[in-house]
Amino acid sequence: MKIIKYNAICNLGSDINEVFAKAVEGIAGKFEQRDFARLGVVDFLLPEIQEKDYNLRCNRLLLKALEPLNIDKFDRARTAIVTATSNSGVDEYEISGNPKHYQIGNSSEFLYRRYGFKNFYTSTSTACSSGIKAFAIARELLESEIADNVIVAGCDSISKVPVYGFHALEVLNNIPSNPFSKNRKGINIGEGAAAFVVTKDGEGIEVAGIGETTDFYHSTTPDPEAVEPERAIRLALGKIKPEEIDYINLHGTGTIANDLMEARAIYNVFKDSVPASSTKPLTGHCLGAAASIETALCCKLLESGGNKVYPHIYDGVYDDTLPKIKLADKTPLSKPVKTCLCTSFGFGGTNCAIVLRK
Repeated sequence: MKIIKYNAICNLGSDINEVFAKAVEGIAGKFEQRDFARLGVVDFLLPEIQEKDYNLRCNRLLLKALEPLNIDKFDRARTAIVTATSNSGVDEYEISGNPKHYQIGNSSEFLYRRYGFKNFYTSTSTACSSGIKAFAIARELLESEIADNVIVAGCDSISKVPVYGFHALEVLNNIPSNPFSKNRKGINIGEGAAAFVVTKDGEGIEVAGIGETTDFYHSTTPDPEAVEPERAIRLALGKIKPEEIDYINLHGTGTIANDLMEARAIYNVFKDSVPASSTKPLTGHCLGAAASIETALCCKLLESGGNKVYPHIYDGVYDDTLPKIKLADKTPLSKPVKTCLCTSFGFGGTNCAIVLRK
């Protein structure tokens, strides 16, 4: 499966080029302090939507991300749609009372109707792993020849449900998130969207592997032994050797439980040999759009052909109770980045990993 077009927006910028330019230098995007939360917010102009059933901030973010992809040119009958989200329009529903607004499938239905597509469409919602799950569904659609192209997208806006939900779990942070630090206290929530066009063949960035597993451990806490997260990574690698990975984009939320689990999974596969970083201190945790945005960041890293990776921004005080993984800094690598791994782990023990290569 090949990614032939992609774009992302978030608090770092209004297109992937602006997002990349800041992220590769470790420059954080726009954050606002709201009561007990520090939130990564999009403050640039978004497209308007006239259809009342679909006039959601989530969909406006999605439309902005889709702008440069020119999806109008693709065959309506042979192009499928898979979107990932966790919020949809739950906040808008409180005001409108329109049941369309809280439906998880709203974003995919919106694109299907707006652009007049005639093929399969669906949305997936597996918390933070949704963005990679969407690629897994797209791969099945292409391999089964249901579609020749698939629009894969993730979108989420800041919503009271996750903000207050994470606050109730005592994992929300009102200062910058600090993944893998001894002093980490929790997450910052963000918003944004990313969109891709994938095909079975063609010129583009190869999706070389996807791994999906489930913990069967706890509804909100990951298994500290990281058995299934590690297995998801190994499934994504397939026949690719760990030493062939040049960079790892970590889930890296900055919570006590996630960082313990993830450090163990990464160490078990890679030891401390592969530079890795979480970009969430720059973007915030964009929930259902997080893995989509981080996959787009990996695509841009590969497309740039350079030897710089995204630096891991934290206070520098590594938690020595965690297995020691290699956190990336601003030092260029000795070779260009050709293969990336992106990890994503969601509530309910949904674990995903995706391998991308040039």
